[in-house]
Amino acid sequence: MLALAVAPSLAGLALAVAALVLFLVRTPARAVAVGRHRGRWTTREQVAARVAAVEVAALGALVVVAAALGEPGWWWPGLVALVPGALAASYEVRSRSRRLVPELAGAVAVVAVAPMAALAGGASTSLAIGLWLVLAARSATSIPHVREQIGRVHGRAPTGAVRSDLVAIGLGAAAVVVDPALAMGAASIVAVVVAQRALARRPVPRVAVVGATQVALEVAVVGLTALGVALG
Repeated sequence: MLALAVAPSLAGLALAVAALVLFLVRTPARAVAVGRHRGRWTTREQVAARVAAVEVAALGALVVVAAALGEPGWWWPGLVALVPGALAASYEVRSRSRRLVPELAGAVAVVAVAPMAALAGGASTSLAIGLWLVLAARSATSIPHVREQIGRVHGRAPTGAVRSDLVAIGLGAAAVVVDPALAMGAASIVAVVVAQRALARRPVPRVAVVGATQVALEVAVVGLTALGVALG
């Protein structure tokens, strides 16, 4: 959404759909990987392998479309994202994907689609990197907050997400250094941190409400960041 708002293009749209397919392929691929890791190959793993193959083929086709229509050099954020992506995958194979490290690493890897789509649409390298930093900042503060809220639902004491909030603010500041047009995006990260700290002081709501709140905050970050770039 953010990349298409900042630098709309058909190549960017193809990459956005590819990101969705990549998210979908995660489930059958995980089933296959876990089955292989445990030496198990039942009907479940066989079906998962076929589904994953179809989705990977679709993913490849979308990447080819992006390569044909996009500006040169859009692909390099994907290479960088292989590092956190591989880290998250290593936890997936061992059925430990619910831990904080793989969740953060996976989120940072997935939002690499924003700089890729932005570059494909003709955005500058500095803006593309800045978009990645803004979205990484949003993940850095929101994932620990959600984990803390869910923990409270189950009666666990708050673990404290202040350090994550400081990291998020730092990433937002780095985005402004990279591209000053992202000042409003960085400000939206600070607003998210403040809102989440206020929510953490209130009685914890139902998990569905926590999720809906995060969607609203995500849309706000995307909208404000895109508006700041347009005004800048």
